[in-house]
Amino acid sequence: MAQANRIVVPSSRPARLKPGVKKEQIIQVATEHFARFGYEDTKWADVAAAVDIGSTALYHYFESKQHCLFEIMSRAVREFRDRFNRIVASHDDWEEALVAVLVEGFTLSEQDVLKLRVLTAEHGRVAIPRPLPREEAARADVRSLKRDLEFAYGAFFARGMQQGLIPENDAQLVARAVMGLYNSVWQWYRPGGTLDLADLGRFYVGRELAIVGADPALAAGRFPTAP
Repeated sequence: MAQANRIVVPSSRPARLKPGVKKEQIIQVATEHFARFGYEDTKWADVAAAVDIGSTALYHYFESKQHCLFEIMSRAVREFRDRFNRIVASHDDWEEALVAVLVEGFTLSEQDVLKLRVLTAEHGRVAIPRPLPREEAARADVRSLKRDLEFAYGAFFARGMQQGLIPENDAQLVARAVMGLYNSVWQWYRPGGTLDLADLGRFYVGRELAIVGADPALAAGRFPTAP
């Protein structure tokens, strides 16, 4: 990817910060760089400059650039799972929970979107074992979290089938189909473009409902219409 328009802005934070705070800075800046410029085209030195530390100091927090990538990915999946669990637990009615889960998928902050872009663009790296111990542990964590999320979706859809609310089908295959459609959005969507998240929600949630076998009209009115 071209790097001509890239501007590295040093952090205005004080130089001496607690290790946890500095690590959060690094993760936030790395997420923005990986999402906007691409993982391969992001220089580790650019991340260091943006948080006002030397390049070698990054290795105090991460074994490698890829270790940092895996931590970003694991956070994205874990946060997504936490939202899913919270929504499902707060709804007694299965159809209401279904719609809320799908709508919430497009009720995101810009930082959430950037993390999903990174997760989707670099998911293939999770399948390849890594030689460094902390990096490998982070990779394995992402893989486990993604598998558990897929199983959670499958179990949720199976409950809807058991209640007769959606057609009987392979619940895990339905989960993969819905998640595959959802993940495809973050391969091309960028914040600040001609479409906003409400536009995406209006288009995609009804189609996700159709994949599940539910009535797409259940999502009617869930997203504001542009004036």
